[in-house]
Amino acid sequence: MEGKINVSENLNPTVNALKAHLALNVRNVDQSIQFYRKMLGIEPSKVRTGYAKFDVHNPPLNLSLNESSLSSRGGALSHLGIQVRSTKDVLATRQKWNDAGLLTRDEMQTSCCYAVQDKTWVSDPDGNEWEVFVVLQDNLAESTSCCGVGEETCATPLTQIS
Repeated sequence: MEGKINVSENLNPTVNALKAHLALNVRNVDQSIQFYRKMLGIEPSKVRTGYAKFDVHNPPLNLSLNESSLSSRGGALSHLGIQVRSTKDVLATRQKWNDAGLLTRDEMQTSCCYAVQDKTWVSDPDGNEWEVFVVLQDNLAESTSCCGVGEETCATPLTQIS
């Protein structure tokens, strides 16, 4: 029978994902372009009135910035992150961001999201926080405190690291 679908073949289809896509609403696209140039170390691949796109190769990411009037900080977005292989990679990224003039905040050996992690953070002009992190120990017990659940450690102000 033509057009018949084999259900068992479609339960676990193979998806060849190219990269993640994040679309951020920003107050001022020009300020955000300046920030993401420094953070990512690349130029945007597309800039239009009220819009910019960064085609990041490492890590694979399609990041778009859409200018809009943001009435309040917050919303559905918690934070953004890039998972790396080692603490050395976290520290190298922190150095790159510091060299670019960005303010960073470290959380080393922190218990967050039911894992022990080393991480560093930056915040863009609209308060969107980015972390670069490595998971050192995963799947901690639920009784372990977690960022955003009655704990303030993930919301401390950014400071320049020397």
